[in-house]
Amino acid sequence: MAEPKSTKPYLLRAVYEWCVDNGYTPHISVIVDSRTRVPMEYVRNGEIVLNVGPVAASRLRIGNELIECTARFSGVAKDLVIPVATVASIYAGENGQGMSFELGKKETAKEVSGEEVAPPPDPKDPPRTGTKPALRRIK
Repeated sequence: MAEPKSTKPYLLRAVYEWCVDNGYTPHISVIVDSRTRVPMEYVRNGEIVLNVGPVAASRLRIGNELIECTARFSGVAKDLVIPVATVASIYAGENGQGMSFELGKKETAKEVSGEEVAPPPDPKDPPRTGTKPALRRIK
């Protein structure tokens, strides 16, 4: 008898749908490894937090092995490919409710980067990009 499939992609899809149905913005925290295709300039301590809501991510497909979508970073559209195994959590950006996952030994950021990694940020605090926001007055 074959090994049963992981429940993780099914739970990711369920929490995503719950967020959208309740008007929340779904975010995923991803431990970046060599298989992850995201803009590396936004990766901090081996991790990236992505808004995968319907407004932010187009053509989102949460499959059993990969999450694929297109998202804009500083106005430039990028194709993202994220292995489901590297998703550490999915949660509503507005209240932090969601689910986190235990990563297997081979999926930890420490093993990927070879260095100690800080714990994921509190979902209520958005990641800092290191630049100040710029507002412009338009008349």
